[in-house]
Amino acid sequence: MADLQARFGDRLECKVHRGDRGVFDVVVDGQKIFSKDALNRFPKRGEVGDLIAARLGDKRR
Repeated sequence: MADLQARFGDRLECKVHRGDRGVFDVVVDGQKIFSKDALNRFPKRGEVGDLIAARLGDKRR
């Protein structure tokens, strides 16, 4: 999360919610942008940040 906060600063609030069964989902403004269950893998380095930037319309990706 530190890398996301460094990249987006105060434009992004990060929260971790305890899950079960190996769930790893990333949700931005109520929209799921990454799901380990759907893709059957964890995100690659930088992938979550790029998905968040795309969702936020960040042109500095």
